[in-house]
Amino acid sequence: MTLRVYLSGEIHTDWRDQITKAVTESGLDVDFDGPVTDHAASDDCGVAIMGPEDKKFWHDNKGANLNAIRTRMGIEKADIVVVRFGAQYKQWNAAFDAGYAAALGKSLIVMHQAEHQHALKEVDAAALAVVETPGQVVEILDYVLNGRLPG
Repeated sequence: MTLRVYLSGEIHTDWRDQITKAVTESGLDVDFDGPVTDHAASDDCGVAIMGPEDKKFWHDNKGANLNAIRTRMGIEKADIVVVRFGAQYKQWNAAFDAGYAAALGKSLIVMHQAEHQHALKEVDAAALAVVETPGQVVEILDYVLNGRLPG
């Protein structure tokens, strides 16, 4: 069985690469999808395709709406959605992604550091698993696919 996993959230670290590399090395049958992680391209996609805006609000609105099309499609196709909340930036879109995935009944894994536990308690409550590291995500995927425990 091939799992489709959507990797959402924080784009400023290499957590996605860590997961995809470990999954490949483990030989797990997983297909990944996710948002555009080129920050400038993600911010400017709307005006690049639909034309410039004088006001920053409408510039951002166009980009957010185009990104929402991609994100919704990816989450809807996924078997499992992993949402990472990073330490440095506020990922409001990641909270939306987690809520959207939960509302669709998708299996949701939330990843964040312990210091965000209180701030993300409602998001965590919607998740089937809450972890701190990419390695734990890979171990969950291995368990789901093969029933194997780590080690």
